[in-house]
Amino acid sequence: MAPPSKKSGSGFGPKKAYLVAYNAASAVAWATVLGRVALVLYYRGAPFVPVVVNDFARITQTFALMEVLHALTGVVPAPVFTTAMQVASRLMLVWGVSLPFPALNASPWYSSMLGAWATTEVIRYTYFALKQFEAVPGWLHWLRYSAFLVLYPVGISSEVAMLLRAALGPAGGLAEWYPMALGAVLLTYIPGSVILYSHMLKQRGKYLGGSAKAKGKKAQ
Repeated sequence: MAPPSKKSGSGFGPKKAYLVAYNAASAVAWATVLGRVALVLYYRGAPFVPVVVNDFARITQTFALMEVLHALTGVVPAPVFTTAMQVASRLMLVWGVSLPFPALNASPWYSSMLGAWATTEVIRYTYFALKQFEAVPGWLHWLRYSAFLVLYPVGISSEVAMLLRAALGPAGGLAEWYPMALGAVLLTYIPGSVILYSHMLKQRGKYLGGSAKAKGKKAQ
């Protein structure tokens, strides 16, 4: 009798267990950010959002450095360049703008930035956690490759607003060169936003086509 064939992705080895734990923990962390932003924004307003979420959001986003490591080591089949570019831009916001200029965090732009990030990541990490069990529901698969159409423009415009407010405001008090450095970062958004958005559009076309379910199992 011939031995049974092994299906790709079958079994539950250390790698799959790690990916489930990592993605589930990340989904919970970003859901916490989203919940805090939404509740405080609704009941108290944007100026109170950083009081309850600032440090936690910074830690949560910094933890995303693991995404770059995963891409570099092949733990997940993610493109290293686009992954590193997105993580770097967010780290610049939480460490290079939000931390040294806390007054800017009272702006609605800060709340909309965190709201867009958190919504995106709750969808993405939940998708990848369930994907390890091949149990992604159709609506979540659709959200994974469609929500960015709205969330990316909101997130990017909020990031640009935060950088501009810092560059034209308090950055000069930190160092003479800092406004120019922030201006240089802003210039990277011109090609960077196009690259990231185009990448997601290609992903959407690929995984929401006629054979979306079959392709979705191989998606990153």
